[in-house]
Amino acid sequence: MTPMFGKGPEMHATEDHELVGFDGGTFKVRVHRPSAEASAVFVYLHGGGWVVSDIDDFDTLGRQLAEKSGATVVLVNYRKAPENPFPAAVEDSWTGLNWAADRIAELARPGAPLFVGGDSAGGNLSAVMAIRSRDAGAPTIAKQFLIYPVTDADFSRPSYNEPENQTLLAKEFMFWFWDHYIANPEERSHPEASPFRQENLAGVAPAFLITAEHDVLRDEGEAYGDRLRDAGVEVEAHRWPGQMHGFFSMVNVLPASAEVMDLVAVRVRESISETEGAQA
Repeated sequence: MTPMFGKGPEMHATEDHELVGFDGGTFKVRVHRPSAEASAVFVYLHGGGWVVSDIDDFDTLGRQLAEKSGATVVLVNYRKAPENPFPAAVEDSWTGLNWAADRIAELARPGAPLFVGGDSAGGNLSAVMAIRSRDAGAPTIAKQFLIYPVTDADFSRPSYNEPENQTLLAKEFMFWFWDHYIANPEERSHPEASPFRQENLAGVAPAFLITAEHDVLRDEGEAYGDRLRDAGVEVEAHRWPGQMHGFFSMVNVLPASAEVMDLVAVRVRESISETEGAQA
């Protein structure tokens, strides 16, 4: 079946692998290798409120990211709530990230940098992966890419209540996603659910942050960027004008999606060049 947004560019190789999760359950990762010797590995965690969507829906996005950035892209099909509530998505993402990190030399050139990124719920998981990697001392993440991420289970911020933001992702939908992901509201303040609540963000990977002007998640994403800066983390942040939540994943449809994809690819390539220069 052809994906919603077209098939995407051809890859040098595409492979699916089945991984075993923290509880013995299994999930899939898909590897898109753009060339015989890719320059980096980018673990991408897709959006969908931890409840809906999968890597088939993001296959075209993953292919475009691989082609434009020169990085092997690993799409992680982490298990979804409510059948697999928090922390399953976090643990599967961590398993997928470490699987990729352990295979850098197979997926790309030896010593290639590792990136993590994602949109919405995937941005949430990417932020958590950056924190976990810091705390564990490995794997080393060159940069985290957070595309309109969920960062805090707090519905009181102004962007949640602005009428012009009740578009693709209305406030009520976020209630529904959180209810499925973590049924008990008191548990949503856990820093691996709401990374904004993490006490110490110093030392996490440099961040590239995109928010959308008309998005209920806009304020919490920008507040997270502010907290990273306050902790001494390098942050490049952009609020994309005129866009609603979900625009990045509408590849081959919205010009703004292509603009952000191109910018992400540029930042990945720049980071690769910096890594190569440091290794020379």
